[in-house]
Amino acid sequence: MLYIFKFPDIGEGITEGKILEWHVKKGQEIKEGDSVVKVETDKVVADIPSPRTGVVMNTFGKVGEIINVGNALIEVEIEGEEPVEEEKKVKVEEGGFGVVGEIEDATTDAFLPATGEGMEAPPSAEAPAETGRKVLATPVARKMAKDLGVDIGSIKGTGPAGRVMKADIQRAFDEKQQGPRAGVKPVTATTVPVPAEGRTEVEELSQIRKTIAKRMVESRFTAPHTTSFEEVEISRLIDIRNEKKEQLAEQGIKLTYMPFIIKAVVLALKKHKKLNCRLDMQNNRVIYNKYYNIGFAVDTPDGLTVPVIKDADKKSIIELAQELVDKSERARDRKLALDELKDSTFSITNYGSIAGIHGVPIINYPDVAILGIGRILKKPIVKDDQIVPGNVLPLSLSVDHRIVDGADAARFFRDVMTMLADPVAMLVM
Repeated sequence: MLYIFKFPDIGEGITEGKILEWHVKKGQEIKEGDSVVKVETDKVVADIPSPRTGVVMNTFGKVGEIINVGNALIEVEIEGEEPVEEEKKVKVEEGGFGVVGEIEDATTDAFLPATGEGMEAPPSAEAPAETGRKVLATPVARKMAKDLGVDIGSIKGTGPAGRVMKADIQRAFDEKQQGPRAGVKPVTATTVPVPAEGRTEVEELSQIRKTIAKRMVESRFTAPHTTSFEEVEISRLIDIRNEKKEQLAEQGIKLTYMPFIIKAVVLALKKHKKLNCRLDMQNNRVIYNKYYNIGFAVDTPDGLTVPVIKDADKKSIIELAQELVDKSERARDRKLALDELKDSTFSITNYGSIAGIHGVPIINYPDVAILGIGRILKKPIVKDDQIVPGNVLPLSLSVDHRIVDGADAARFFRDVMTMLADPVAMLVM
């Protein structure tokens, strides 16, 4: 029996991936669980395992090509099962519509019709009757438009035969969030002209970079940001860290300032629940998290990645230090599991580790707050009415002003600074 294995939905809203490497070829015998192809998504690089045992009759897609969830990956001949005529077709059912596409030439690299873009469906009841025209769109696109509150009938599709694609809906949503600006014409997708050869260097956007761009726009134009700036003198924290640094290094543990900052943030979040929540505007409610998952930004060769330390409130300074190093290294090697990149409730970005005193961090939406850490400065401070040398840590806090008021942010900020200035009190809490 011929079996078509399609690119599966691996969760977290991932809809597409780029083929990096094929692990199988035509005529090769494979077993259930064997890796078929290495795919780069916007979050992880993953090996996709085969769900069946058999002989590979064909592979679909070339290295470097983008595939959507539901696209055919391989065709497998399964031994010992009677072929069924209906199973020689790829049947896709989505949103109540059924589309059956014949498997044509087994040597072609073209993708078969499957879940996602490229599948035409009858217009649904969600298409506005007043448009007076047939709206071509997949059920996936229609659901996306409904979820984002976008009138699909008002969108000019860029797909075949004017089909409305997901990219068209996202663009309409982004323009809706930005709102009209006087004297400014709407921005439409255009091809940027490339100067003569040798004067520029062109590099294709990676999956992770495309997602960073999309999420930054989503966050900036969905959550009204307001940012506060502060400085805290941390000489006592520096002394404690220096005292334990070499001792822990002998055990293979790298102790930075970040574990202390995470501990201070978690303790402050327990007192200020508004900064550890999520807004559900669709149902007019706020969801307060009673768990504390801290995302931390990591600079990688492929772009910004935000691993998440789960249940940070239950971990010691040493445990936090170990997990920070482990996840940072695996983030740079693109070896993190998908579960390690999701479900943050608050995020921290340490731009000062490279350069920078103050910054305006963008919220890791749908979180409602993010703390920015600047570069520690040696500067004069006033202590006991005397000017003395001090070690000052610059901080910035961006919050979603729809739910977090300025006073809420200030009180949270004050508690974080108090604990960083007096880490002994923090460690015994």
